[in-house]
Amino acid sequence: MVLAVREILNKYWGYDKFRPLQEDIVNSVLAGHDTLALLPTGGGKSICFQVPALAKDGLCLVISPLVALMKDQVAQLQRREIPAIAIHSGLHKREIDIALDNCVYGNVKFLYLSPERLLTDIFRERVTRMKVSLIAVDEAHCISAWGYEFRPPYLQIAELRELLPNVPVIALTATATAEVKTDIQEKLQFRNGQVFQKSFARANLSYSCLETEDKPGRLRSILEGVPGTAIVYAGTRRLTVEIAKYLSQYRISAAAYHAGLTHQERHRVQTEWLQGKITVMVATNAFGMGIDKPDVRLVVHLDMPESLEAYYQEAGRAGRDEKYAYATLLRGPNDAEILRNKVAEANPPIEILRKVYQCLANYYQLAVGSGAFQSFDFDLEDFTRTYKLRALEAHYALQKLQTEGFLQLNDAYFSPSKILITTAHEELYKFQVANPEHDPLLKMILRIYGGNVYTMFVKISEKALAEKLQTNIPNIKKILLYLHQRGILIYEPLRDKPQVVFTTQRYDAADLPINTKRYNTLRKNAQDKMEAVIRYAFTQNKCRTQLLLEYFGEISDEACRICDYCLQQRKAKRAQTIREQLRQQIQIFLNETNLHPNELAQQLNTKDTNYISDVISQLLEVGQVQYEADGKLKWVK
Repeated sequence: MVLAVREILNKYWGYDKFRPLQEDIVNSVLAGHDTLALLPTGGGKSICFQVPALAKDGLCLVISPLVALMKDQVAQLQRREIPAIAIHSGLHKREIDIALDNCVYGNVKFLYLSPERLLTDIFRERVTRMKVSLIAVDEAHCISAWGYEFRPPYLQIAELRELLPNVPVIALTATATAEVKTDIQEKLQFRNGQVFQKSFARANLSYSCLETEDKPGRLRSILEGVPGTAIVYAGTRRLTVEIAKYLSQYRISAAAYHAGLTHQERHRVQTEWLQGKITVMVATNAFGMGIDKPDVRLVVHLDMPESLEAYYQEAGRAGRDEKYAYATLLRGPNDAEILRNKVAEANPPIEILRKVYQCLANYYQLAVGSGAFQSFDFDLEDFTRTYKLRALEAHYALQKLQTEGFLQLNDAYFSPSKILITTAHEELYKFQVANPEHDPLLKMILRIYGGNVYTMFVKISEKALAEKLQTNIPNIKKILLYLHQRGILIYEPLRDKPQVVFTTQRYDAADLPINTKRYNTLRKNAQDKMEAVIRYAFTQNKCRTQLLLEYFGEISDEACRICDYCLQQRKAKRAQTIREQLRQQIQIFLNETNLHPNELAQQLNTKDTNYISDVISQLLEVGQVQYEADGKLKWVK
């Protein structure tokens, strides 16, 4: 079996050996154990379930909270010629139906889906007919109310286990406190479980918290002192743009990245950054998940994060090649108060949640009892303007409605136009004869995209069709929409806007079943996590790595030696050693003869001349040396 998994690793990933702990985790899964794997960002978590899934006969269900992350992992697997698909809100219900059929009857090895879809009728009916060999729960901390991104739909995984009673589970996360680790195992109903945890310490990563009243200026000096690729995290979209412009003025190659950019803009700057054409990515925390760039030398946070879990993940994107790297938090004098206000705003009263939910239902004209798993383009600015809501208040209320399992919010991601012909060949021919004005487009679709268009959704280009038929794109779209309305085909136009998905049927806002006790517990939990960040940022008498390790329940007596505190201690120790050496040399020289200070400095012949006057002053202060009438120094025996 060892040989088999190593052959798989080499065949599909090109690696000769596993990273530390990976092989132990793989073997635990293959032995049928429920397994919890805690590996830091960049530690290779995905290989820990992908390799054993390929070694086993059957399909691996992967539960993941982020559409972008699902799409990214599926694309990576497909590039390695491993059959994988994802079911998410960007798919038409017929497309989901086809995908699930392929999982039952085809050769699909990996099915990615969000936890909200686990207990839908269509999935429950199909999953029992699938040959499922493994359930992988990514970002497993989301199952715990003590975690930093609690998602109630994750609790439904336990019910999935009842449908698949003999299928082992592997849960993966980069960050979990001792409390969360226990909670994950309980909520996932671990049987014969094993836990593997790599130390949270990063031997090559230097953490620092630097106080400054001029964050842009301090950032610029840091970037000028640390060559190589960098990520700068800012708390708002506006700030990412401002900082990128500021750095560019000083000839530092920088670009802004946030969810408000178009797909083309995000793709361009991300590609240029990955290729090294852009050195510094100034981004909101929308950037970084699933990005594989091992040579990031520096990650800087301009604003304090809301939890140490989030900070550890984001900072951990530096130095994934295991070479020396830096993670720096810039701390302003009012940052603690700013963070406390932000966390208070991010946890609004339940009445605000009900109000925003009602407005959202009105916005999409959804009747009570309808809307389950319907996906809509979402424009926060237009929504808040329509209902005269404060943008920030609405933003946080929507996030909490997602946390409570009523909505799913997806940042803008690119989904190209696609079609599926749903009419049988003979019926389509009759339609073409009866509607000759639409015949050229249908013939061109079949010529370009082939017979697959009858059995699966195929990606199309309205531009290419328009060029072939010597018409314009709006006309192509108009005809496709008409054919869609007539039931000839299903046409899904291009999507590149943020999406909101109602993950339950629409409730009357007054009856929205919010778990009040749990919600208040989560508010308190958020405040505790915030205070932990403040303690970390403002502590000046302890190793940064030790502070992080303690938070995650890992006690270490050994300081990291490379954080700002440790470097300061080493510098102080070195200074003390130099001063003691100078004191001994001064005693030797002055025991032989009295000397003027300048003569003494020449005799000492040291590069550390800045210490000489300090040592002489100290010796004068304690009476160890004294000035004679001629201005020379004398050693007092």
